[in-house]
Amino acid sequence: MASIRKRGDYSWEAQIRRLGFPTQTKTFIYRADAEEWARGVESEMDRGVFMHRSESEKVTIGDLIDRYKREVTPSKKNSKSETEILDRLKEKFGAYALVAIQAKNVAVYRDGLLEAGKAASTVNHYLNTLSGVISQAMKEWGYPLPTNPVANVKRPAPPPGRDRRLLPGEEKRILRECRRYKNPVLEPMVRLALETAARQGELFSLKWEDVDLTKRVAHFRGKDGGTTKNDDAFRAVPLSPEAVRILQTLKPTGKVQRLPRGPVFNANIAATRIAFTRAIERAKERYVAACERIRRQPDSHYLVDLVFHDLRHEATSRLFERGVFDMMEVASITGHKTLSMLKRYTHLRAEDLAKKLG
Repeated sequence: MASIRKRGDYSWEAQIRRLGFPTQTKTFIYRADAEEWARGVESEMDRGVFMHRSESEKVTIGDLIDRYKREVTPSKKNSKSETEILDRLKEKFGAYALVAIQAKNVAVYRDGLLEAGKAASTVNHYLNTLSGVISQAMKEWGYPLPTNPVANVKRPAPPPGRDRRLLPGEEKRILRECRRYKNPVLEPMVRLALETAARQGELFSLKWEDVDLTKRVAHFRGKDGGTTKNDDAFRAVPLSPEAVRILQTLKPTGKVQRLPRGPVFNANIAATRIAFTRAIERAKERYVAACERIRRQPDSHYLVDLVFHDLRHEATSRLFERGVFDMMEVASITGHKTLSMLKRYTHLRAEDLAKKLG
């Protein structure tokens, strides 16, 4: 049984002495808090899940975040973005002792992020990062807790994956505007994306050393030449005849027949991304103007809500529609890590599957 005694005029001390356990003592301002703490510790002792928390009571979340940034984050390929998230988490929870943070505190933080307009995926990234810090402290750094409080916080459901397909005529209009743009790599980059299902970051990282036009293979690497999004060193992608023609148009002309060295798309990344967005906007403007000339109501969905990554979805869908690749073959081309990631493309072949049933 815990002993609760008054210490001075403004505090209460709770002390627990039990055979086989170290003496536990803690001081509180209110007697009710001391009694609640004592009941919790004794309950853990009864159930055999007690952990000595002296170190966990001293260390703060801010201390753990600082150590995590030094020892764990630098080894990650997303270290820059994770560091920014860790800094924001430290602003919010840095002053909390490790034992003081509770699921309800994190839930309030989650709700605040959602109300501020943060996407569910972003909120989940924040929560998972905080959970990772606490898990590292518990498993590797010797700070005991009964459970990771962030693990008990419900994550917001992410929206369904994008399934935007190019509508009839959209590709032609987009490529036309890309050709009109001053950026010389914009149009071939869009066309190659539709042929290879490559991510934009992979296209920017593509070097001539990674291209074999004779064997019709390109090795796509991740951002800045690192691993791909799914942590592969590279992804070997077969090149269609059209993809080979696109790359040949990008090869500098001259007497030397061998491929040059360096980036295939030697252009400013930010400027090229902006150029793609503006090309779509201009294509939309021309489309609306054409509809007005012939007095036809424009399609409200035409050339709307299109991002560069939608080209990857379009290219993957087209691979299925060819009817010559199975799911494993498509996955090897697109770099999807699991077949479950490809499930949203299979409905495109439902009619073909029905025909196989007889």
